Order: sequence, then C-alpha cells, then structure tokens
Amino acid sequence: MTSDQITSALDKIFHQDGRRIVFWNDEAREFVDFITGLSIDGVNVLLIDDWAALEVKKRIELDDPMGRYLLYSAKVAPAMEEDWYLDIRHYGHTFTADRLSILIDELGLMNHSLRSHLAQRRKFFESKERTKKLLPLILPTDMESELDRKMVAVLLKAEQADLFSFLRVLFQEMAEEDGLDMVLPTAGWSQVEKMELADFFWESVRGAFGYTEEKPTLKNLLLRLLVTDFCGTLGATPPHSLTALLLPEGGRPNASVCLSQWRDSNSTGASYDVLSEKVAKLVKIDDLLPGYSIEELDNVKTFLGVEKRLVSLLRDRVLEGQDTIKTSDVEQVALRRLDGHWASSNLPSTHETPRAAFRSAYSALLLAGEFLALRNARKDNFDQPSAEAHWQNYKSGLYRFDQIYRQFCEQADVVEAETWSVLKPLRDQIELHYGNGFVAPLAMAWGEKVQGDLLDHWKIPGIVNQQDFFETKVAPVLAGGAARRVFVIISDAFRYEAAQELVSEMNGKYRFKATLETMLGVLPSYTALGMASLLPQDTVAYKENGDVLIDGKPSSGFDNRDAILQAREGIALRAEDIMSLKKDEARERIRGKRVVYIYHNQVDAAGDSAATEGDTFRAVRGAIESLAQLTRQIIDKMNGSLVFITADHGFLFQESAPGLPEKSQLADKPESTVIAKKRYLLGKNLPRHESVWRGETKATSGAEGGMDFWIPKGTSRFHFVGGARFVHGGAMLQEVMVPLITVNEVEGKSKEKTLTKEVEVILVGQNHKITTSRHRFQFIQAEPVSDRVKPSTFKIGIYDGQTPVTEIVKETFASASDSMSERTRTVPLTLLDKTFDKRKTYHLLLIDAETGIERSRHSITIDKAFHDDF
Repeated sequence: MTSDQITSALDKIFHQDGRRIVFWNDEAREFVDFITGLSIDGVNVLLIDDWAALEVKKRIELDDPMGRYLLYSAKVAPAMEEDWYLDIRHYGHTFTADRLSILIDELGLMNHSLRSHLAQRRKFFESKERTKKLLPLILPTDMESELDRKMVAVLLKAEQADLFSFLRVLFQEMAEEDGLDMVLPTAGWSQVEKMELADFFWESVRGAFGYTEEKPTLKNLLLRLLVTDFCGTLGATPPHSLTALLLPEGGRPNASVCLSQWRDSNSTGASYDVLSEKVAKLVKIDDLLPGYSIEELDNVKTFLGVEKRLVSLLRDRVLEGQDTIKTSDVEQVALRRLDGHWASSNLPSTHETPRAAFRSAYSALLLAGEFLALRNARKDNFDQPSAEAHWQNYKSGLYRFDQIYRQFCEQADVVEAETWSVLKPLRDQIELHYGNGFVAPLAMAWGEKVQGDLLDHWKIPGIVNQQDFFETKVAPVLAGGAARRVFVIISDAFRYEAAQELVSEMNGKYRFKATLETMLGVLPSYTALGMASLLPQDTVAYKENGDVLIDGKPSSGFDNRDAILQAREGIALRAEDIMSLKKDEARERIRGKRVVYIYHNQVDAAGDSAATEGDTFRAVRGAIESLAQLTRQIIDKMNGSLVFITADHGFLFQESAPGLPEKSQLADKPESTVIAKKRYLLGKNLPRHESVWRGETKATSGAEGGMDFWIPKGTSRFHFVGGARFVHGGAMLQEVMVPLITVNEVEGKSKEKTLTKEVEVILVGQNHKITTSRHRFQFIQAEPVSDRVKPSTFKIGIYDGQTPVTEIVKETFASASDSMSERTRTVPLTLLDKTFDKRKTYHLLLIDAETGIERSRHSITIDKAFHDDF
C-alpha cells in the first residue's frame, strides 16, 4: 500500500467510523520510517514499544479519555494472556496495512477471517466502480455467501440481491438475444463467469430448486422450472413425457414462487411470455393438453397454450349447457382467469401475447352465459295482458337481451380481430337465440298490442309522449325563475338499453346523480319527426312534401332547429363544438340563453350507412363514453346543474343480415307516397293493407297535416337497399322506447354521498399461523359492488420485510351479490421452501394491482420447521 492509501484509510477509521483507539502491529517493520512522519488531524501517534504499558493506559484512559490515539508497535501482537492492552483492544480497532485488511475496513466488515475469501474475489475488486456499487449492499455481519450474492447482484444489476432476481435478469437477457437458441452466453452471465462466481450461482440454484447437472445451463434450468410449474399446478397426473424434466420434490414450491414473481414483474414480465412460448413449443405442450378438463387446467398459468385451451373448453361448456346453464358455471372459471397472467390488464397486449383478446374472450363467455341464463329464465315471459305491462316488462328486464347481445358482439369482435375463430360456434348460437328466441317472440307479442288499439291513440298510462317532452320536463324548470337554465343533449338513435349503461356509469361519478325514465317515441320513429317533437312547440305539422314544421317553421337540420330555439331564449350547439371550447368561450356562447340543446350524432352516423352499419355497436360504445364526457363538460365548463339526455328514436340491429322472411310482402308502394324508407312510408290517404300497420301521424305524434304512414309488421323491412341490419322508423320497443336521463349536479353535504370507493376486503380469522407449505386464506368482500362501490383488484402475497416469500396472486373482488357466502373467496399461497423463524412476524399484504398502494397488512406467523414430505 502507498503512504497516501494508509493515511487515507486511517483518517477514515478515526473521522468517519468514529474510532478513538486504533492498534497497528507492524511485525514486519515495513512502516517504521513512515510512522515517525505520519500526521493525522486530531490524532496522537504513540510508538508503544518505547512506553511502559501502564503509562500508556493511564494517558489514554485517565489523563486524556476523549483523545484519539494510534498505538503503533513494530512487534507481533501478544497472546491474550500476555496482552496488557487486551481490555482496550476490545473497544478499540485493529488496523493492518495490507490491501485485504484495507478492503475489509472499506467494506465495513466485522470479520477479518474473510481475508482469504476476498483474495479469491480479487478480480471483482479490481474495479473501483464495482466496489462502489457493492458498498451500499454490505452489512457488517456479512459472510462469504452474503458477499458473493451481493457481488452477483452488482454484476447483473439486479433489483434485489436474491436468486430469483438474478434469474429474472438472466432470462430477460436470454429473451432479448436469441432465446433458447443462443450460442454465446448473455452479457450478464459472462460477467458472472469472468468474476469466477458461476460455482456460487449454481450452488445457490441447487439449494433453492434441487437442480443438479454435470454441466448446468440456463436453458436447461428454465426448461425444468417451467415444466415443474406446469405439472405442479396441473390437477391431474402429469404427461409421461415431462416427468423426467421435473425438479426434485423439495424444490418445486420454490419453482412455483419464482415463476409467479417473474410473471408479476413489471420490468421483466414480458421476457416470461417470450421464453415460456419457446419452451412450450420445445416440449410440444399443445399436443399434451387434450384430455385434460377445465378443473384440471384451471390453476395452470405456465403456458399461453393452456389459456387458449381453457377458452375452448369453457366455450364448449357454455354450448353444451345452453338449456340449463347458470352464470356461476362460467364465472367461477372466467373471473379467475381474467386475474391471471395471460389476460392481465396490467401487462401489455401484443400480437404474440394478445391479452386484450383473452380478456374479451372471457368477457364474451361471461356474457354468453348470462344471455342464455336470462333466456332460460324469461323465455315464457313475452306475452303480457296490456301495452303498459309490455312496456314495464321490457323496461325492467327484457332490455337486458339487447344489452347483453350488444356487449357480447363487441367482445367477440375483438377476439375475431385476432383471427381467432374460437367463439364462432357460440356466436352463431347467440345470434340464433337472439333473433328467434327474443326479437321475434317479443315483436309478435308487442305487435298484438300495437295492432290492437295502441296504434289508434298511441298512449301508455304513466308514460310521457315524446312530443310532450318540452312542456312536461323543460318548461316547469324554466318556470322556477328567470335564472334557471336547462341543457338538453339529443343523441341520434341512442336507445334505452345503452342509456341504462350510461346511467350506471354516470352514477359512478363524483357530484353526479342520474335517473332514467322513458318516453313513448313518435311514430314513425325516424330522425326528422323525432327531433322536431323534442323542440319547444305550439304546433307540429307536415308539409305536403313530408317536411316537419314547428310553429310553421321548418325543423329539419341544425340551423332550422337553432332558429326555433333562438325564439325561445335558446340555442342549438353541436357536441363536438362544446368539447373543443375553453371554459370562458363555452360560457360566453350560452350567455343569456335559458335553453341549450346539444346535438350528438354517433350511433345513427355509423348505422345509417351500408358501408359503416357493421360498426353500430362500436358506435354505441363510443356514444356512451362521449355522452358521459360531454355531460361533465357541461357541468364543469358551462356551469350546468341540470342536464337531460334523450334521443330522437332507438333502433334495431342484428349482426346477421336479414333474409327474405324479414322482407315485407308489400309489392308496390301507393301512388300517394311522399317518403319511403326501409321501416316506414309516409303519404296522404294511405289505404289499409294486410302486410302493414297503418296509422295517422296526428295520433302518434300530434302532427297536423293529414299525413298517414305505413310501417311493416314486426321487424320486417320494406326493402334492403342501402344496408338493412341497422333500421329504425317502426314500432318495436327498441325503436320507440325513448330514454330520458336526468343528470343533476349534487351540491352541499349531499355530494359526499356521491363519492365512489373501492370495495373493502376482510381477512377471515385472527392469529394466522402457517404450518404447511401451502396455506389457504379466506377473504370476505365487505359489501356488494354497485355504481358507487367499485371492484377491488389486489396482488396478494406474504412478505418478509420488502421481500415476498410466496408467489404473488392477483384476485379481483367484484361480486354484486347480497349473499355474504357468494362474496367469500379463498386464496391459496405457496411458501418458499426455506427455513422460517417462527418467532418472527411476517406480513400478508393486499396491494392495489393498479396503483401499487398497500391496502391492508396482516401479521403472520410461520412455524414450518421441516420440509414437507408430501
């Protein structure tokens, strides 16, 4: 060592480490000349060979008890029984001027017996940068294995100094290079070998997993880890071809935990997807899956192929149990798999790992189960004694057929976009049941009431007619004072079932309270008449050419409607304009206006064209989202406190194109026809015809002008030109049940009731003690989920400080059931196969899967003193 190095090392011992007494025995007399010239600020240098021991002790303990002293001797340190300074040595510090001793001091290690081990690791310490990175990891009590482990962590730049972190880094490098086919070792592994730490690494692997090979490799270890995890979670006898690859029994829990933590890693989880797929192909996992049931595969998360197989098996279960299915039959599997690795919403979805498609597949299966269960429960529920009863029956429950069908088709579209045909047989059945098992019988039953006396007077007790909207809903609010203002959003073709979903979403927003009622839409149910009927009016009338007049003024088109509203202290705006305005601009735009009509066109814009009608359900999804955003903009930007959301009409839509049975038998239209569309025909003095329903617009909309109409019976069309899957204009409930949503801004103390929260989860029991390698915890969801109580998704595991000692399990608590038993979930956790301190407290943590925030913590005792034999 150089003089500067010695001086620096001694200065650190005295001034940084805070030592007062330091002994230096220089038996080789290498530094006799150096010591006489040594000067360290605030430190007394005594050559104790020239002093009597008693005199030295008196000086440093009695005369100068606070002084700092370097006690140098050019002799060997005496044996303990002959050492006059033994008591001082116990609280003092021993310094030696060689590289290894300096290194031990620099690392802050207590045990000088590590000199030989550090000598073996001299290559590592040749780099000041590596040594600098190692320093923060070192504890004074660290011994050989702890030092080696932390050196490997530095070399691999691992997040934690533990074997599982090392493997995640190494496997990540494998995935980024050539995967299982790489010829050269990865950069990280090359460093481990270069620093002569490979033997330590493989010894650690052997201790954790029982993995031993004459020439161990990362590829072979990966293969055996994945195969062991697959077989260990398989609820049946493993395939014979894989048994030779299984790790020893004692290492299997650790393999399971290791892979679970790898899958859960935000930084390296993507590499799991890549390498597990390569291993799956290598062992031909897809060829081994047929013959295993849902129950046998349900806990397996190892390979993507298992996820595909489970989707197929669950589809078959739904198809085979169509007439007896319960939603719980599907939920038990689908909800658990949605929380799994391959369908996780917290990990990226790629073409190679299409998580979005898996999420949609399971969502579609859940919806299909719900649709079929609804069909089985309500298939004899279509006939009702009156039009009023029909109306209430659809409003209170039958609308769910339309809603679930739409949602199912949305999810199935995502799956098919991945070029997967797995849902096609089920989609065909849902299409068949929807058309023949719901739309047709509902149309027939409701049609009997329309054909009766309903068409002649077009009123249902307790239901507001659409043309009375302004008078019954808007005018009373305005009459409450000159400062009152009403906002009305009219969304073209926004039907009742979609409004139900929007209301649920709105009621999950802070400061919002939304209620839904219905209006009886005008007939024919088309845009020009529906839009006109919602305007303030004294009279509605038809011109000879079919145009609709409000108080004698044309009402078709945005500008004409704006003119009608301007005459009533109102204004018409487009939805897209509001979304682009700043707050000051928006408020200035409506200054002095008491009635603000906002026109929104998303559903009809897509559905009313043959080129885009296939996008109808995507347009409905977009409309729900944009209407919620638009309403918030009105309340926040424009200081609105009351918003009505309604529509001009609804619609009928099916994925399958209509055939000849859906085409009206009408041969030719009458000569007096003014307007002819797929679902309605307008004209003067129209005759009666057995193929159609004939009515007068005076009765069905209050419109003067003597205009009559024909509409095809049921769901038929007059023609298929220009697209025929999306239609409106007729008298079906989906077309004429016009939604009316009232959204209020909640103020004062009441707004606190509109706060949303995530549902709380309670761990059952107290004094939790684990005595086996696998333990089951029971959780109760505190209350049902609702509009304002949202589902909670947790990552659940047992931790020793910040380090997990089990796999991390993702669980979602989303039950809407009032039954506590149905809100109870059991979560099994597998412990690492290691020795646990039964006197130590470990913690079961529930961590929010989205935010990473710890939601709850529970003390756990682990008294597992021996390895399990079973």
